[in-house]
Amino acid sequence: MNALQLAEYIRAGKADARLNSLYGKNLERQRARYANACEKFAELYGADKDAFVFSVPGRSEISGNHTDHNKGKVLAGAIDLDIIAVAAKTDDGLVRVRSEGYSEDRIDLSDIAEPKKENFFKSRGLIAGVCAGLKNTGHEICSFCAYTTNDVHKGSGLSSSAAFEVMIGNIINHLANGGTIPNPEIAKISQFAENVYFGKPCGLMDQTACAVGGFVAIDFADPTKPVIEPLEFDLSGKGYSLCIVNTGGNHADLNDDYASVPAEMKAIAAYYGKDALRGLTEENLIADMPVLRKTAGDRAIMRAMHFVAENKRVEAQTAALRAGDLDGFFAGVIASGNSSFKYLQNVYTVKNVAEQGLSLALCVTEYITKGWGGAFRVHGGGFAGTIQAFIPTDKVDEYKGVMDSVFGEGACAALKVRPEGAIIVEL
Repeated sequence: MNALQLAEYIRAGKADARLNSLYGKNLERQRARYANACEKFAELYGADKDAFVFSVPGRSEISGNHTDHNKGKVLAGAIDLDIIAVAAKTDDGLVRVRSEGYSEDRIDLSDIAEPKKENFFKSRGLIAGVCAGLKNTGHEICSFCAYTTNDVHKGSGLSSSAAFEVMIGNIINHLANGGTIPNPEIAKISQFAENVYFGKPCGLMDQTACAVGGFVAIDFADPTKPVIEPLEFDLSGKGYSLCIVNTGGNHADLNDDYASVPAEMKAIAAYYGKDALRGLTEENLIADMPVLRKTAGDRAIMRAMHFVAENKRVEAQTAALRAGDLDGFFAGVIASGNSSFKYLQNVYTVKNVAEQGLSLALCVTEYITKGWGGAFRVHGGGFAGTIQAFIPTDKVDEYKGVMDSVFGEGACAALKVRPEGAIIVEL
C-alpha cells in the first residue's frame, strides 16, 4: 500500500487489533497518530511508492546508572512511548528524514565514509553513522525517505536519541536486508553512530533496551556480545506503577557533563592498564587511593566506587526480580539513587547549581511517599531531565497531582514495559 492507502486503512479501524497489542490504551489517539503520519509522509514524499510503518520504543533504565560504558551490568525496560516512522525505499542515493517539528535531514550515501564534525550533536550525524556502521559490517544499505513522529521527547531521559538511531537501523534492516539483522546488532551499530558520527560517548544500554524490548538484564562484560536476559516480572500485578517525572531540564547543553562520567571512570581504569572498570574491586581502589587522587582526582574515584557497587546492586536486583522479591528490588533502587547522588554525582550540573530540578523532585518524592512503600531514584544519564519512582497504583493520581503542580501539567507519566523492541508494524 502507498501512504494514503495506509492512512485510509488505519482510519477505517482495520489496524486496531495491532495498535491495541502495541499500546493497550488510547487507541483513538494512536489511530490518529499513525494515520496523520502516513498522510504527512504522502504530502512530503508523494503516494507513488509502497510505504511501511516502523516503531521503536523508548527505554527506562531500571538499575545500573552509568555502568554500561565501562563493561558493567544494567537492568532496563522498553516502555510504551515510542517513535514511529513511515518510510519508503528510493533509488536516488539519498536518505531523507523529516521529523515532526524539525527540518529535513538529508544524507548522501556516497559521502558517509568518515564522520563530519559539522554533524556532531545533530540528527544527521546519527543517520550517517548508522548507514556507515551497517555498510562497514557487511550489510546492505539503501536510500529512502521517511517521516517520523516521536513520543519519546528530547530531554525526557527516555532515550530519544537511541530510539531515533535504532529507528534508522530498523528501517534499513527491513527495506534493504529483509529484516535479517538481529536487533542486538542494530543496537551496537547505533552505539557506533552515536560515539563516532554524533560525537557523544555512550554505552550500549539505551540502544539495546530500545532495540530488543521487554524487561531485560544486560551484562556488557564483552560489549561486542552483551549477554541479554529477558526477565518475566509484572510490576502492575504487584500493585505498583512505574512513574517518570520530567523536571523540565533539557539534556541539550550537558554533553560535557555526560562525557565526564565515562572519561573519569576510564581514567581510573587506565591506572590499572585496563580500558574499563569491570573487574576492579573496592579493595583495589581503596588500596591505591593516595596515587589515584593525584592521577585522576577525588570525583573520579567516587565514580569508580559507585560503578563497582552498582554492578553488585544490579546482580542483587536481578535475583530479586527472578524470585518475585519486590522489597529486595526496591531496596536496590533506593541504594542506587543514593549512590548516584553522593558518589556518581549526576543529579545536577555544577554549571548551574541554582537549577536543581532532579534534586527537588527527589526531595518532594521522599516527603510525600513516606509510608507508601516503593522506591525512587535519578533516571538515566542524569544532570537534568527525569527521575523514576515506583508508586503504589492506588497512589499514582495523588503523586501525579503533586509532581505536576511543581513541574508542570503532564510532568509525571505512568508507564508500562513494552515487550516488543524495534519492529516493522504489520498492519
